[in-house]
Amino acid sequence: MLKFRTLIVAAFVLVFSFSLYAQEKKEMTSDEWQAEVKRLTEKKVALNGEIAQLKEEVATLKKQFNALQDPAECQKEVLALVDAQKADVAAFGKKVDMLEAQIDARSGDKADLEAALKDLQENRLSACPAYFDKVHNLLQRKLDAWIVKPKEILYTVVKGDCLWNIAKKDNIYGNGFAWPKIYHANKDQIKDPNLIYPKQVFKVPNLTEQEKAKYDKLRRNYKPAPVK
Repeated sequence: MLKFRTLIVAAFVLVFSFSLYAQEKKEMTSDEWQAEVKRLTEKKVALNGEIAQLKEEVATLKKQFNALQDPAECQKEVLALVDAQKADVAAFGKKVDMLEAQIDARSGDKADLEAALKDLQENRLSACPAYFDKVHNLLQRKLDAWIVKPKEILYTVVKGDCLWNIAKKDNIYGNGFAWPKIYHANKDQIKDPNLIYPKQVFKVPNLTEQEKAKYDKLRRNYKPAPVK
């Protein structure tokens, strides 16, 4: 509709400009005058053609709009197809949102969340347009992108190692203050935390979020003794 109005204004400006042009160019020859009239006439015909085309497009769009089904009726049809009420759909939506929040936060066990997603996918309400893509595609992609670290890794002691230096390694904890975690996990091999030996194989369990916070705080607050 805006383009239609723009073309009408353009046609008016064109005619007005032609009038001014005729006044300013009184010295035009007869041939020049005829050529200019022909050019502007052709331009007018072209603009009228565009206006007519736009009118047809507007009429077509109006027909399509009038043929659209009432959104409320569409929703009723969807609910009928999945044999559910609005309250059922709302409750399902809350479950979807809750699961998405857990996946985004990497909260809980991944296997449990995969099972929860499978239950949602098997629910007939997952066929609702509002949830189909999220339940069957988006959440599955998010789970697939969630790489779960092993609960523990194994580390073989080499000459010169100590528990502090092992814990400080970037591929272990990246924090030497976390050495007690390794010690407590391998008490069957470590009698004295100050004495470890090459070729010993230690279990290195993951730190919990609470443990990470604890050891990070110890590192931040640590102040080396002044050198005398």
